[in-house]
Amino acid sequence: MASFATLLSLLTIALLSFSCSSQFILPIQKDPLTNLFYTSLGIGTPQHNFNIVIDLGGPILWYDCNKSYNSSTYNPLPCESKLCSGEGGCTSCNGHFKPGCTNNTCGATIINSLSHHIFSGDTGNDVLFISNSKVSGLISGCTDSDGFSDDFPLINLPKTSKGILGLARTELSLPKQLSLTSSKLPNKFAICLPSSSKGSLFFGGIPQKSSFSKFQLTTIPLIINPFSTAPIFTEGDASYEYFIDVKSIKVNGEVLNFKSSLLSIDNKGNGGTKFSTLNNFTVLHSSIFKPLVRDFVKKASDKKIKKVASVAPFEACFDLSTIGRTKTGLDVPTIDLVLEGGVEWKIYGGNSMVLVNKKVACLGFVDGGKEPMTTIVIGGHQLEDNLLEFDLVSSKLGFSSSLLLHNARCSNSDQANFSLIPME
Repeated sequence: MASFATLLSLLTIALLSFSCSSQFILPIQKDPLTNLFYTSLGIGTPQHNFNIVIDLGGPILWYDCNKSYNSSTYNPLPCESKLCSGEGGCTSCNGHFKPGCTNNTCGATIINSLSHHIFSGDTGNDVLFISNSKVSGLISGCTDSDGFSDDFPLINLPKTSKGILGLARTELSLPKQLSLTSSKLPNKFAICLPSSSKGSLFFGGIPQKSSFSKFQLTTIPLIINPFSTAPIFTEGDASYEYFIDVKSIKVNGEVLNFKSSLLSIDNKGNGGTKFSTLNNFTVLHSSIFKPLVRDFVKKASDKKIKKVASVAPFEACFDLSTIGRTKTGLDVPTIDLVLEGGVEWKIYGGNSMVLVNKKVACLGFVDGGKEPMTTIVIGGHQLEDNLLEFDLVSSKLGFSSSLLLHNARCSNSDQANFSLIPME
């Protein structure tokens, strides 16, 4: 990847209009079939509107530039550009030249982790429409799905989605590129994933004059895994995903019994705790998952909650009629992630439980096996209705814990005013 200095000197981003709050905001919606989170972007000239899946661990923005897409403002990145990492090679094309079909073009490595494959594409820059603003020169990847059978690069994405918006710690991620548009826009972003209706993605961090700013965030360090967790990388690369330092886990205040070394990142990059919006639910190493289920079931039984047969992919399921309600969701044992300095991230019923049908609710954690690369992968369901701010300058994470504690949700009715919808 190019250095920040190289990116700053070579990447020219012309801001044609800018929101009065000096921030860019995108709405977030949840697909009911895949439970993935997506946003809508306008790209190119004429403007093409895409639904793009949000991937906290994705390195770049990429989209489908098949035969139905064209843009007069698209500029392919030459192979000799210092911004070209070389990982995707140099591409050329025979036929009618258009985005995705150009010569002497820096190849893009298109990653869709949901398909467990890596695809080829082109790297280029084009205009992007965001928050009623038009920004030019934003570098992204495009791939022609017509060149694959059954739209293979888009496999397992929602049917209406045509790409992935990567928010990882890379030089060409959208938060980093947008921060170069103005000295007033810091290299940070905030995300509030909705459990219903719409949430928000804020580039530049939480708007100061908004309802979100009233919440006091707990700040913890973001940990850098010195070994890459990407499917393709150069030797010596660090991971660009977001890790935090979990020290222990509690159920209703009692510490789980498992080997604490599993929570550390070893000398091969295995272990640790990271975030993933492409995982619907939190995935745990078997040696943590089993005691979690055991202790949770015991604590639930103490509350007279009746256990029922498992419903895949979940193991611990319960009779919904035996579970009470609180403002933070179903009244079940709390799960605490104990972080550095004794800080606790409390997971209440609204984030720990999943309604699988009208009569059954299950603990929304899944078994990741005995040899996962990462010990804990915190999934989307556990992040819903939590306000998170990723500060990429100070390498810190601010988190609110559940907004339900404050009778609020991530859903908002007015993107311009960033207002929160009170809970009913």
